[in-house]
Amino acid sequence: MNFLIGVMSGQPTGPQPSGAETIQKLCDRVASSTLLEDRRDAVRALKSLSKLIHILQTDSSDSEIIGYALDTLYNVISNDEEEERDESEEETSQKETDDLGAKFTDVLIGKQENITLILSLLEEFDFHVRWPGVKLITALLKNRCPPVQGIILVSPMGVSRLMDLLADSREIIRNDGLLLLQQLTKGNAAIQKIVAFENAFERLLDIISEEENSDGGIVVEDCLLLMLSLLKNNSSNQNFFKEGSYIQRMKPWFEVGDDNSGWSAQKVTNLHLMLQLVRVMVSPMNSPGAISSCQKSMYHCSLLQQLCTILMATGVPADILTETINTVSEVIRGSQDNQDYFACVNAPSNPPRPAIVVLLMSMVNERQPFVLRCAVLYCFQSFLYKNRKGQEEIVSTLLPSTIEANSITAGQLLCGGLFSTDSLSNWCAAVALAHALQDNLAQKEQLLRVQLATSVGTPPISLLQQCTNILSQGDKIDRRGSKVQTRVGLLSLLCTWISSCPIAVSHFLHNQENISYLTGQISENLGEEERLVQGLCALLLGICICYNDNSLENHTKEKLKQLIEKLIGKENFVEKLGFISKQELYSRATHRPQPTFSSPEQMLFDHEFTKLIKELEAVVTKSVHTSIEEDRKEEEVKKALEQHDSIMAQYKDLIREQDAQINELKEQVASLTSQTEQMQTTMAQQMAQIQQHRDKYSILKLKLEKGSQPVAGQGEAAHFNGLQSEELGRLREELQDLRIRNAQLETQLIDREALVTSLKSERAEFAKDSENNAELFKELEALRGRIEMQSAEINQLQAERQDLLKTATQPTSAAADPAALASEDLQRLLTAQTQESERLKEEVRSLSESRTSMEHQLASANSTVAILQTERTKLQEEVVESKKEQDDLLMLLADQDQKITSLKSKLKELGEWVEDEDDLDSQDQFDDGEEDDEETDNE
Repeated sequence: MNFLIGVMSGQPTGPQPSGAETIQKLCDRVASSTLLEDRRDAVRALKSLSKLIHILQTDSSDSEIIGYALDTLYNVISNDEEEERDESEEETSQKETDDLGAKFTDVLIGKQENITLILSLLEEFDFHVRWPGVKLITALLKNRCPPVQGIILVSPMGVSRLMDLLADSREIIRNDGLLLLQQLTKGNAAIQKIVAFENAFERLLDIISEEENSDGGIVVEDCLLLMLSLLKNNSSNQNFFKEGSYIQRMKPWFEVGDDNSGWSAQKVTNLHLMLQLVRVMVSPMNSPGAISSCQKSMYHCSLLQQLCTILMATGVPADILTETINTVSEVIRGSQDNQDYFACVNAPSNPPRPAIVVLLMSMVNERQPFVLRCAVLYCFQSFLYKNRKGQEEIVSTLLPSTIEANSITAGQLLCGGLFSTDSLSNWCAAVALAHALQDNLAQKEQLLRVQLATSVGTPPISLLQQCTNILSQGDKIDRRGSKVQTRVGLLSLLCTWISSCPIAVSHFLHNQENISYLTGQISENLGEEERLVQGLCALLLGICICYNDNSLENHTKEKLKQLIEKLIGKENFVEKLGFISKQELYSRATHRPQPTFSSPEQMLFDHEFTKLIKELEAVVTKSVHTSIEEDRKEEEVKKALEQHDSIMAQYKDLIREQDAQINELKEQVASLTSQTEQMQTTMAQQMAQIQQHRDKYSILKLKLEKGSQPVAGQGEAAHFNGLQSEELGRLREELQDLRIRNAQLETQLIDREALVTSLKSERAEFAKDSENNAELFKELEALRGRIEMQSAEINQLQAERQDLLKTATQPTSAAADPAALASEDLQRLLTAQTQESERLKEEVRSLSESRTSMEHQLASANSTVAILQTERTKLQEEVVESKKEQDDLLMLLADQDQKITSLKSKLKELGEWVEDEDDLDSQDQFDDGEEDDEETDNE
């Protein structure tokens, strides 16, 4: 390649300059040469370079010349120095090289077809073509990343061709392909999504596994960098990574083993990147739903357990330990299951100590590295974030009843750090304790019970009093309070503690020196460094006004406002308060929950405390400017709102009671409807049985008429007698069943009357719900119409019953005619039949009376239901159930028809002729005609 450049530039072979320098010399020769021939030769050489793209188009079948052309283009636009140079030479030529490479890159990408052509050449498997092509595209991306990304994005199969490089069996091409994809995916979400959906995660994880995970070399690092590029700030790829179950495949990365004595620099780098990948998936900047889902996956696949193992292991490098603590912090932040697990993790010490205690020991130890102490604070904050159970456990370690002898607790360590001589320990302990009280009124009140023994022989004082003493007493200020960081930490703790807690405000105001200290600090004209302390003092005093329950006569809201107006001035007070949010460190702390500071002196604001400041600043400002009358009006409005809320609560309770009553009535209506269905079913069965009796009488009439012929004889009469006796036995059994069913129907009617009576007693309670009953009234009107239809059906059934009674009397008269019989036995048989028929008639009459009584009861029940409908009761379900009643009645009638058909079939099996009722008259006429013919023949 150097030989080709040497020939083109007219220089001998040997150690040669880079391609960029060759182009620079040719351009200088064109610009400065005095001889025309020299300028012509230089232009001819540059023109020959412009022919390289033409060669790629026309000579694509020759892999050797294509490889030379691609390599030449790479040398022309590349900014990499192949040869070692002195630092002075490199500094002077770097800008010229960069400019030339960018210029020729612009020329090359001026036509989109050039990049498409180079991409198409990557499909060639020949090493001498593919490898220079990969290096050329990588150089183009380095020089002009966004334009080249745009061209590749719109090129057909552009990204897919580049993804195929990861599957190349030659490691050098695969590794350079990783570098190419890193440049390609940089800052382009669209390309990142395409690469991810081209199965990039699967291939990268396979490569990392083949290279022995964290023990791998630079290839593992490149894979991790590419995965970071794909996942960072790309929620779509993060979701794809989680749903693809790739989180579970991260667990083997952190199996570092028991021997942690030898950590190579490459292993440290790899593990650091792996921890960053975990943090990308659970970053607080992601959506809460995505964070929660990833945290659950990391817990269930034991990834969190693996991280905690590294956290408690010995021999782990400091930077890996720090990053592991930060990673564990974000894995457990806001996840109750993960926080509960972390609370149970113990350090491998004798005796075992909780991991939280071991970490707090490092946080309050001034000999530990600053970044490690910040990481421990972040871990403790994440453990308490939205974790009321954890907050209660931490506060309980400060209470006397929970402290065990010869044991170190989290509360002891926090108190020790709070009152130590190290200002950073003071600030960290104060912020950590404030997180134990965040949004937890119960723990704020519990912390008021904490008593401290300051010295031997002196009575114990409360923790609140000790904090205020450090701020107010002169000797304490000289030793600790003069340090801004210590005072800021204590003021942050006090503001968090007494905000939204009137009891804590009363305890704070009970000491007169506290108000004197605050007003003195705010009113003084101190230096620039003290303005932050003055602003926090103003915030603390404003909280005492906002959450004051006026339980102390000397420190009511009105008197504190008068004190501010007299000693400080309202405008001056608001100005000092507004200075907090103007701090640069305040703005920096609002962005991320993690405390990231370059030096210990910059640790002044906590992320959660900045949110509290933002919330309280406007409230305090308004409260200070509000007059006494306005305060009273506001309190009256507040009381009115509380009364309104109380009234609303009562109405809600009343509505709940009414809902319960409505549900109970609905159940009663459902029961009543079921009973109505049963009564209608019973009525249908009775009608079916009457119809059966009617059919049997018709059959008996036909048999008796046939038995009146002289040729029948005594044997045939006996046969008829047996059949009739058998039929009469069946009728008796069916009548007995009918009596039992009538008794059941009467019982059901009694139950229905009882339900109607209970509904009457409850109708007064529902008279108040006039608005809700409007729709029910309409539904009940429809129900009334359905009940009227049912009454019409009952009348129809009564008419059918009368017809049945008339029909039942006909066989009796026929059977009682003795003139038609031929013998005395037949006469006796007919007499017995007549008596039995009379008895059956009485039974039917009794049944009729029973049914009439039942109908009266049904009419009474329907009348009662109509009255209840008029009074707008809650019987909506009957509207739906009425239709069901009709359908069930039709089904029962159909079943009865089937039973009649079955009975006719049984009669046929007994050898009896069975015909329909409509055909009986025609059959009688036919029989009379046959008898006349026989008499004529006999004569």
